[in-house]
Amino acid sequence: MSRTTDRLLGSSSPLLIDGELVPGSRRFETVNPATEEVLGEAADATPEDMDHAIAAARRAFDASGWAADPGLRIRCLRQLSEALARHSDELRELTIAEAGAPRFLTYGAQLDAPVTDLTWFADLAERYRWEHDLGRAAPMGMASDRRVVREPVGVVGAITPWNFPHQINLAKLGPALAAGNTVVLKPAPDTPWCAAALGVVVAEETDIPPGVVNVVTGADHALGARLCADPRVDLVSFTGSTATGRAVMRAAAETLKKVFLELGGKSAFIVLDDADLRSACSYAAFAGITHAGQGCAITTRLLVPRARYDEAVRITATAMAKLGAGDPRDDRTVCGPVISARQRERIEGYLDLARAEGGAFATGGGRPEGRDKGFWIEPTLITGLTNDSLTAREEIFGPVLVILPHDGDDDAVRIANDSPYGLSGAVHGGDPERARAVARRLRTGTVSVNGGVWYGADVPFGGYKQSGIGREMGVAGFEEYLETKAIAEIAQAGEGAG
Repeated sequence: MSRTTDRLLGSSSPLLIDGELVPGSRRFETVNPATEEVLGEAADATPEDMDHAIAAARRAFDASGWAADPGLRIRCLRQLSEALARHSDELRELTIAEAGAPRFLTYGAQLDAPVTDLTWFADLAERYRWEHDLGRAAPMGMASDRRVVREPVGVVGAITPWNFPHQINLAKLGPALAAGNTVVLKPAPDTPWCAAALGVVVAEETDIPPGVVNVVTGADHALGARLCADPRVDLVSFTGSTATGRAVMRAAAETLKKVFLELGGKSAFIVLDDADLRSACSYAAFAGITHAGQGCAITTRLLVPRARYDEAVRITATAMAKLGAGDPRDDRTVCGPVISARQRERIEGYLDLARAEGGAFATGGGRPEGRDKGFWIEPTLITGLTNDSLTAREEIFGPVLVILPHDGDDDAVRIANDSPYGLSGAVHGGDPERARAVARRLRTGTVSVNGGVWYGADVPFGGYKQSGIGREMGVAGFEEYLETKAIAEIAQAGEGAG
């Protein structure tokens, strides 16, 4: 593996703390999920390492001038984007090997898109209205000139998952830095190298001051808990499971720090009765098993007209079986491995649950033949369940699609919204106006209509209900990292309104 990362990591990765690349006193192995091959070692941070990183971020925010210099921030973000782009070949191979990401995805959301998106946040910081004049008023008879000022929150603790490591690391880092914050990034233990490579580039190829970006990798999930509880951290930005999100919120409550939470999903893909069934179900099959279904916004409940349920099952099962599970290095692969043995066992537990709840497999239901090494699950279509089954309600995070019948638009909307989650969704129909009307009734943060793609740097992403709090990306995502200050000044005699 070292041949793909020699220029960045070699066979081991460092921490980035206060501008220094630190090897760390402990190490842990990172593994290729497709082959179970050991890729190398990552620095396994201690609680003391995390403490030093938080202290460095605090100093950099309070004393370095970073927060007050938008010009420097804009220049550094553009540097970072350009530097990461120069390493795209190495980062691509690293992402495929460490995250099991299909190669085709690295040309989009797994790598190239988030690297380019950094420039969008630099451009936003350049044009953003940091101060807004409210004019003069005389509350309580006191003539005052008022303005609103937007300022960075302070120290951001960014805790990220393994499924889209570059996208989520940079979706937090980009707006946080553009807004003037300093950051301590704690990535998932499964993908430390992707984050460490980012730290190396920050340290060696940008003018980002020491302490502004700190990258703390580690096998211990408790490192993230320290970020949530530490009073020196002003905001926690977390992406991961809803259960962990609750724990983050509880820990952050002790110091009343701000939180952004992007959590789980069980999104519905609605096929209306005037849709092209073959096209819609084939699209749903592709979407449901992309990156082995390891995406919080992936549509994993397929809702089809009851009268055409059997036909929809045949179309979807055929498409899923044809796509199959394949080597993520192959350009044609859509569904690669899942991230770990632990995750594979979790998915298999849900497959057992589906059987116990009366479900059947139209395709898949186990491990693919001939794949004795690696963490593999066949693309699986589950039939025969209702929306109140646990299999249809809980997030599985694997290449598993549950197909459910509906009895018209109102019933489809009812089923889609009958979920503790509200992250994403999709609607396919022959009449665009009708499909849009259904989309507007879904209680979700994003909706695709007839294959429309909502992903982009300028599009706010987040969920309703137990899918999270706040938005990432877009202007709304940028403003998550800002505080709002109102300033009023007594008007001077003879001066006009401000």
